[in-house]
Amino acid sequence: MKKFAWTIGTVLALVALASGAAAIADALYVAFVAKVPAVAPGVRTLAEAYRVQDAFVRRLSVPLGPVVGYKVGLTSKAVQKRFGVDHPLRGQLLERMLLKDGARVPARFGARPIAEADLLVRVKDAGINQARTVAEVWDHLDAVIPFIELPDLLVRKGDPLTAPVITAINVGARLGVMGAEIPTERLAAGDLAAMTVHVYAGGKEAMAVPGKAILGHPLNALLWLVRDLKADGKALRAGDLVSLGSFGRPLLPRPGTELRVVYEGLFGNQSVAVRFK
Repeated sequence: MKKFAWTIGTVLALVALASGAAAIADALYVAFVAKVPAVAPGVRTLAEAYRVQDAFVRRLSVPLGPVVGYKVGLTSKAVQKRFGVDHPLRGQLLERMLLKDGARVPARFGARPIAEADLLVRVKDAGINQARTVAEVWDHLDAVIPFIELPDLLVRKGDPLTAPVITAINVGARLGVMGAEIPTERLAAGDLAAMTVHVYAGGKEAMAVPGKAILGHPLNALLWLVRDLKADGKALRAGDLVSLGSFGRPLLPRPGTELRVVYEGLFGNQSVAVRFK
């Protein structure tokens, strides 16, 4: 017990004393690895927060591998309003964050773990960076993939969870479980907005959410990401995976239960599941 308490104390002290992106990233990395809540970093602007995020991700790449894509967060207008912004936020996905369908994951996989129904798409070519409409985005994708994201809020309960803080902690990216990929030639772009996402926790339906809950159409999240990356001098690449955002409210992982997401109307009602141990 003393050793564990000392670890938490060390993490909190590191974050509290951190100054500058590198020092803040060091402290967040220690918290991430130890799976203990960190003091919310004192970042006030999104520009500062993205510098911290990049430094944090560089540290995470040592155990988790290279960046393989992005996640889009705050994809509900109501959630954006709650955090005082009028747009989503972006985080980065690393190779070993992504698990296979049916994975068994500890219920306490992070400092403050949650689970969310989500959806991945895969970029076919760099032409997506010139897309201006949902139809144009769709032309530059080659797969849609059922996805349960397992984020980690990382900072202590009660600490301010502002848009810059969320950005600095890499929008909570920790783990995710991928279902079977669906080639885009078997779908139409409209299927993503027309589908209903059913979330089952412990065998009971917890919620049913329309596909259009993400910004009116899930691919609007990708359009925003294209523009946001371009403004930052960055671009999507062929093979990049993009998590489009949460369908419905987050759930708390519970040991011994399964979380299953079924995409009604998406090529034979595709699904993905994770079991918590």
